[in-house]
Amino acid sequence: MSPRAADMEKAAASKQGRMRWLGSGVVTGAADDDPSAIGTYASTGARYGLGALWIAPVLLPMMYVVMYVSAKLGRVYGKGLFAALLDRFPRRVVYPMAVLAIAGNVIEAAANLGGVGAALNLLLPVPVWVHVVAVAAAVTGLQVLGSYELLRRIFRWLALVLFAYVGAAIMARPDLRDVLRGTLMPSVRWDAGFVGMLVACIGTSLSAYVYTWQSNQEVEERIAAGDPAPWEHKGASRTSMALVRRDVIAGVAFSNIVLYFIIMSTGATLHATGQHDIDSAAQAAKALEPIAGSAARWLFALGVIGVGFLAIPVMTTGAAYDLVQVLGKPGSLHHAPAQAPLFYGTIFVVTVAAIALNLLGFNPMRALVWSGIVQGFSVPPLLFLIMLMTNDRRMMGDRANGRLTRVLGWTTTAVTGLTTAALVVLWARGLG
Repeated sequence: MSPRAADMEKAAASKQGRMRWLGSGVVTGAADDDPSAIGTYASTGARYGLGALWIAPVLLPMMYVVMYVSAKLGRVYGKGLFAALLDRFPRRVVYPMAVLAIAGNVIEAAANLGGVGAALNLLLPVPVWVHVVAVAAAVTGLQVLGSYELLRRIFRWLALVLFAYVGAAIMARPDLRDVLRGTLMPSVRWDAGFVGMLVACIGTSLSAYVYTWQSNQEVEERIAAGDPAPWEHKGASRTSMALVRRDVIAGVAFSNIVLYFIIMSTGATLHATGQHDIDSAAQAAKALEPIAGSAARWLFALGVIGVGFLAIPVMTTGAAYDLVQVLGKPGSLHHAPAQAPLFYGTIFVVTVAAIALNLLGFNPMRALVWSGIVQGFSVPPLLFLIMLMTNDRRMMGDRANGRLTRVLGWTTTAVTGLTTAALVVLWARGLG
């Protein structure tokens, strides 16, 4: 690392301060617990009960390594995901990955817009599409005319409403023996329904948009700290990498705790009373009745709205990052719209496409689960390429992955790849 880069890293560390973990860490965790994740975890608990609790601790190390290597790539290499991919791999490899990632972002943004619309419909009963259009316009307006930082300051505390699931799960008084058994003794069913739900949980927890967002946010933070061209000063100090790890741990801890208790609360309430399918936001909100009573729909709606307003810009902006980097055009949140028309134009087009998908009449709660399955299929190939890059000393220098990160990363790649392959096999058998 050059002396100038080291100085910039120290400046970045001092600017981020001790409260970084409570800001971007919670935001990253909340974006990972987006409406799609809430719908997927709630559906998992309702369908499979407390026996599905093991999914949370199994996903925990996977969530950590995915977020960590993505953040490390941006912090050390100084470029976002797809800009780095083009430096390391031929275009015939990168372009299909970009198409897959952008398509996943569009579908995920659409599902989350629909989820927020369904939640708002609990409070203001007008057609869901009206809420979808209004939310999309508000998010895009704040993003373009204001900033994502403004959105984050407004809505990050609202995301903490998700902790209500912790209280709801406890007050539902599930049998402790069933909780321990479901947490510590994995119960796997080899049918398309269960494996599909498992892929959806993987997709929502290890979403491809997290790779893009996390790597580019690290680059944005280096720019904000006074390094206008971080890609020219590769490397990272121990202090900055410690901050990255702390940020990632905070985000993963928040996300995984919410995952665990959503499954527990819906398992102890909906599944226990024979309601195994969630077809509406009102049904999903019932899991909060042990703690909120008749106000459960308000609590559910506020939580979904909070994480939705945090997560939707992450997806639309992630697609914009992917496109401009693949095409070699300028564009980031530090540019004004006039300086990066393709970047902001992509945000607008992705948002319009997400609105259009909601007008096709899909059930919003079921769409949340299917968007997770789509994301699940993009996890293994992208993570495979990221692991190759972050293991490469030519790219990462002395910050290349250590043994533990390599073991966790390759294990996650293998497990996610085998799970998606198993789902394809089970689907094919069902068609045969």
